[in-house]
Amino acid sequence: MTMDGPTTSQRSDRALLDEVTQFIYRGARLADEHEYEAWEALWADDGVYWIPANGMDGDPEQDMSILYDNSSPLALRVRQLLTGRHFSQSPRSPLRRIVSNVEIIGDDDMTVRAAANAMVFESHVRGDTIWASRNEYTLRREADGLRIVLKKVMLVNNDKPLFSMAFLM
Repeated sequence: MTMDGPTTSQRSDRALLDEVTQFIYRGARLADEHEYEAWEALWADDGVYWIPANGMDGDPEQDMSILYDNSSPLALRVRQLLTGRHFSQSPRSPLRRIVSNVEIIGDDDMTVRAAANAMVFESHVRGDTIWASRNEYTLRREADGLRIVLKKVMLVNNDKPLFSMAFLM
């Protein structure tokens, strides 16, 4: 920052952070409200949704994952949730996410890498559960806006037995 205010670079960095933050917030709201078709529309055609198991990292092709879906199984998962016959979510769990500490960790002309912390509160007939995670995103600029190329959800407690997550993290 100069004595005259933020530099052009600082303004553009702030604008990018605001754009990415609003995009992540929108995704959280859509998932909380079970607006799965709109949530799915945030994904690129080649998007990957990954929740590693038993650790924060690894190779999803070699190591066990809680979830490792590309766009085809992700679309199927959304269709199942929309049928009303996804019995582990009947009735649907009321959900609320708190997203914080959004930061840009890399960007170029076409992609933005971002990260955020999240807490998901799920109220279910089996009881209330809080899921805490560090989420990493690779976002791509497409003609109509940002799209998710990769969402990696690193659960804080993924080294312990977990209840079924029959909703979208």
